[in-house]
Formats: sequence, structure tokens, C-alpha cells
Amino acid sequence: MIRAKGQQCHSLAAMAALRVLADVQKLVLTWQSTIRSRWCYLSFVQYSTAHDPNEKTFDKILIANRGEIACRVIKTCRKMGIKTVAVHSDVDSAAVHVKMADEAVCVGPAPTSKSYLNMDAIMDAIKHTGAQAVHPGYGFLSENKEFARRLAAESVTFIGPDTHAIHAMGDKIESKLLAKNAKVNTIPGFDGVVKDADEAVRIAREIGYPVMIKASAGGGGKGMRIAWDDEETREGFRFSSQEAASSFGDDRLLIEKFIDDPRHIEIQVLADKHGNALWLNERECSIQRRNQKVVEEAPSTFLDPETRRAMGEQAVALAKAVKYSSAGTVEFLVDSKRNFYFLEMNTRLQVEHPITECITGLDLVQEMIRVAKGYPLKHKQTDVSINGWAVECRVYAEDPYKSFGLPSIGRLSQYQEPHSLPGVRVDSGIQEGSDISIFYDPMISKLVTHGRDRTEALKRMEDALDNYVIRGVTHNIPLLREIITHPLFIKGDITTKFLPEVYPDGFKGHTLSCEEQNELIGSAASIYVALQRRSHQFLSNTRVPIAKNDANCWDLSVQLDGKSHSVKVTRIKDTFSVEIDGTTLNVSSDWNLSSSLLSVSFGGTQKTIQCLARDAAGNLSIQFMGTVYKLQVLTSQAAELSKYMPEKVEEDTSSILRSPMPGTVVTVSVKPGDMVSEGQEICVIEAMKMQNSMTAAKTAKVKSLHVKPGETVGEGDLLVQLE
Repeated sequence: MIRAKGQQCHSLAAMAALRVLADVQKLVLTWQSTIRSRWCYLSFVQYSTAHDPNEKTFDKILIANRGEIACRVIKTCRKMGIKTVAVHSDVDSAAVHVKMADEAVCVGPAPTSKSYLNMDAIMDAIKHTGAQAVHPGYGFLSENKEFARRLAAESVTFIGPDTHAIHAMGDKIESKLLAKNAKVNTIPGFDGVVKDADEAVRIAREIGYPVMIKASAGGGGKGMRIAWDDEETREGFRFSSQEAASSFGDDRLLIEKFIDDPRHIEIQVLADKHGNALWLNERECSIQRRNQKVVEEAPSTFLDPETRRAMGEQAVALAKAVKYSSAGTVEFLVDSKRNFYFLEMNTRLQVEHPITECITGLDLVQEMIRVAKGYPLKHKQTDVSINGWAVECRVYAEDPYKSFGLPSIGRLSQYQEPHSLPGVRVDSGIQEGSDISIFYDPMISKLVTHGRDRTEALKRMEDALDNYVIRGVTHNIPLLREIITHPLFIKGDITTKFLPEVYPDGFKGHTLSCEEQNELIGSAASIYVALQRRSHQFLSNTRVPIAKNDANCWDLSVQLDGKSHSVKVTRIKDTFSVEIDGTTLNVSSDWNLSSSLLSVSFGGTQKTIQCLARDAAGNLSIQFMGTVYKLQVLTSQAAELSKYMPEKVEEDTSSILRSPMPGTVVTVSVKPGDMVSEGQEICVIEAMKMQNSMTAAKTAKVKSLHVKPGETVGEGDLLVQLE
């Protein structure tokens, strides 16, 4: 394993021990990966990597990325018999992609500008390892034409399109002009670079509100703002240019007409260096927050065969116009009448590529490697079909109750992917014990389900989310489960405004029906009783030989959402008969309280729940139907006495401003003694390359500042105090 500059082994013995440890780790990881992939293959065919051993490609590929996409590329390289090189920052030295690769090179400290965007360090890694090709994944240097040019100068193959295609399609201004020339439908807007906020306002007025302000060299939702008036245009210009400079090193912006109530539908294309190009059907990506995708599916419920073909043909026409080679994605906005408009082309492997692989059976990473080596495509357009339905949920370390997802950081104290379920694929780059840090994207995994039809795919996704165990960080599974089970989503009645329209006051979690509330209360009461019974047992015997037999009936009080419920639990063998406010429910399970998952039956209806936490005071945290609920279970006598306990005084949050997420303070707009108005910006915090404006909750004088630009803050840290 290649080490970072300056890192030394203190003795030959230490070096040998480290090598042995690394070899053992790789053997274990390889074994786990092999078992996992075989099991998943038995569940369903995700994609085919039928490698022809006579088709020579590369001996060694360096993956210039991290996390799940690096792991994804390594898996295909293994199947093709290609050795891999991982690059990593110093904080990623124990990351899964580093352990999976045959070699690993540290390319710098944690900040992306000094590691994963450090072209000099990555070029040095290529030279030292003898890698013949580089797969860039997505993000980072994947659409950087300078990086592709430097690789070409060193006779190293870039597994992606040629530099001229990256340049043409990577710049939103130029790509729009090329799309027009290729007879691709485009959105009305300003094709030049916006110089300043005043010019942005003038252009926006000419186009007509609402408008979309976005980074010319951007992607992934970063550097994008919707403006409905002059004030929002000025603010959008400022934030978008800052985010663009931070994420892409390019603060140029453009402005387009914002199409109201659109769908975001993209076409996957695949082209070779011999003039052949295919469109591999579409992906529906309309469920978004802050212009970043959350749930995707393939195909779309909205497209008819004629529209699908028209979009596919225009996507291929654009790819051929720029002599595109490799996998790429042409994104469109589609209005309610199925009119579609070119949005942008991503000249790389897309985050959501797994759902295309599920419905086509193609391994897109393998196809990219073959094309990069110069082989023609093995398939024709008539070979491309739609096999079943696939859904992808992006599982993030985020708090979904804050703006549909503000980043959360921490260590995964417990982690279990739902691989045992049929039709489930999990693309991840983490494991139990991994850290979700402030430096990188908070994605935990891409959870994908595939079924014969959409109904089956969604049911499998529901089960997969219920069986996904994530502890140590806040995650967005509650939001994901609500989305895929919402009646509008099930009907396919969605737009890019789905989240703010369905949850206008923000996401609050699942709203329990009366039946579901009884099931939750019954589960909590049964878990409490099972715990009490277990505490009286020692090696299947009572702790004290002369103790009385276990009780068969318990009178309890269960508190949920500030309301108390009278509960009577009667044990009948392994089943609990639970009477809740006069309603009786039979609750059964194996009650293995050491398990992360509990399969509970409510009168024949089976559901999977998770007991996240419990304590001696009767407090329980239960994940039920995706949402975590806090309950307290007490005996009736204890509940009566608890009424005399003093209540905790709530903190007055109107006079203080705390950080809602971990991040870095970019600017501070006030000083002690300043008067601020309600809603006025006090400071800006950058989290995961996104700029977030922190505002005052009331009109008051600034009493004290507790941060300054450049400082790192954690969730809940005090920023400003008002009088």
C-alpha cells in the first residue's frame, strides 16, 4: 500500500505487520463482498458483467473518487479482472473503498481542494502506481476538462468523454447553444454570463419571473436558486456565485426561465468512438429538495412511448453533435402537456445509474471501460428494453425535519443493510464504525429495489427502508418512507415541487391513524413487558428460586405525544393481548430484544419495527413506519406518582440563534450593538458545499457574537445572542 508523503514506518517489523493486517482486511472484505453479491444475484439480476476474457481492456485503473461510487467501480473492475488503485484523504484512510482496492494512495488532507480535487497529487499517484486509466466517478474531477487534458498528455486513458465534449456540455451556456443547433428543445433564457446582481435583475425582468439562477459549470443542485422577484434575484446571485466558486472553482452564472410545476426526467445515453449511440430509456427524478434529487425511478409513469422515443432521439442527436463517447445523461424538464426542454448534459456516470442498470441489465461501468479502450458498443437500439421497474432512494445522514434535510455528522455505531430481502441492491461506501464527516457529501447509500412492476418495486422499497438499521447519525429514512407511500406519489402525480406542496410547513413525520397508533402503543407496551419478564430471568430460571411465578397481567400507562393511554397487557403464551383505551389488539413476536429488528404481528398483519433506545425510566424510542416515536411506559401506580414531578422549563429560543447543522461560518453580517429585524440575515453557514442563511427570529439588539468567519460549528452551537 502506498503511503502519504512524510508518513514513515518506524521499523521493518511494523511495516510487515501493517502489510499483513492490510492483506487480512482485504481478504475479509473480498469474502464479504463475494457472499453479498452472490446472495443479491439469487434475489434478482441487477446488471450483467459478462466479461469476455479475450477482450483486453486495462491492467490497472485508478478511481479518482471516494465513497460508494468508488466501491461501485471497483466491483466491476474485479469482475473484469482489472486491478484498482484508490485515492484518499488522510481522514479517509480507513474508508471502505480504500480497503477494497488493490492499492491506495493518500493525496492530501481532508478538504477536497487539497485532496480529491488536487490534480497534482492524483497525477503523482498515477505515475507511482502505473495506472493505465482513470475512472472519475461523479462529482470532483469527473467533468473537469483540464484533468482530462492532463491525463491525455501523460497517455493515461480518461474513462469518460473526450475533452471537447466535457468542455461543450460542462458549460451550461455553450451546451444550450449546441442543443439549439442540434434541434433539441431548449428553455428560454439568457445565454451569456451574468456579470453582477444589477445585470441579473435586468435580465430576470426581461425574461419574466420566475427565473432560475444557476452556475454555468455547476451540477448536483449546487449553485442554483429560484427567484420570484428582484430581491430574491439579488440574493440568489450572491449565494449561487459563492456556492459555484466553492464547489467548482468557477463563479459564472446564467439565468433561465423557470418552468413552473415541471417534472425532471433524464435520458441515459451510451456512445462509443465509432459513431454509435444509444438511449437507455428514462429516469424520473422529480422528487427533489434544494434542487438535489432524493427519490428516482425508472421508467417514468408519465411518459408515453412516443414522448420517450422523441426524448431519446433528441438526446442521442445531442450526443452525436458533440461526438460524445461513454455513458452520459441528458436532463430535461417536462411540463404537464409532455412538452420537454433541454436542461443540461452530465458528461459522467450519474448518481442514479443503478436503476437504469436494473431495467436494462447493462453494467454501465463496464460499458464505459470498454468504450474508453476503443471497443464498439455490443448492443443496438432494438436490443434495449424495459425489464420491470426500479426505484432508488438516496439515504443521507441528514435531519429531514430541518428544510427536508440538513446534514448530520457522526459515527455509525450500528449499521445493517437490508440485503437479505429479495430485489434489493445497496450501493454504499461505508460500514459499521465509519464516520460521516463535515468534509464530504452526507450520502450513506443508494438503496435500490427492483420488481416486476412499480407496485412490487415500491413494496420492496417500503420493506427495505423498514429493515435498514442505521445508528449513530440522524438519517432521512422517515422522509423517504413517507414519500414512497404517499398517495400522490403512488399515483405518479408528482412534480419538482412535490415536497414543499405536500409538506408546506415542513416535514413532521408520519401521521398515525387510529389503528397505527394502537399498533405503536401495543408494541411499546409489549416490549416493556418483555423487558420486565427478561429481567426476572437468569439462564431461563427465576433469579431467586423461591420467587413467585411470572405475572400474566400488567396495568400500564403509555404516554405518546403528551397524551396518556391506559393499557392492560395479558400474556397468552408468546402473544400479548393488549387492551388500549377499550380496544383489544393481539401482538406477537419472538421478542428477541437483542436484535436490531423486531418482526411484530398485529392480529395477522406483520410489520418490522426497531427499538432504538430504552431506559429504566420506561422511555422508549421506536422506529415505526419509518418515523421515530418517543414513548414512556410506566405502571399505573408509577404514572400516578409521576404527575408530581416538576416540569423542565423550555429555553427561550427567540433570543438566541443556534446552528441547525454542522458547518463552516462563511460570513457574519452583524456586530454587538446592531439592531436587527425579524428575518434579517445574521450569518451564512456552509455545510456540504451548500450556503445557508441564518436569520433573526425577532427584532432586537445584538447582545453578543459567538462565532467569526472561518470557524467550524457543530449542530446546536450558539452563534448569536439577542437582548
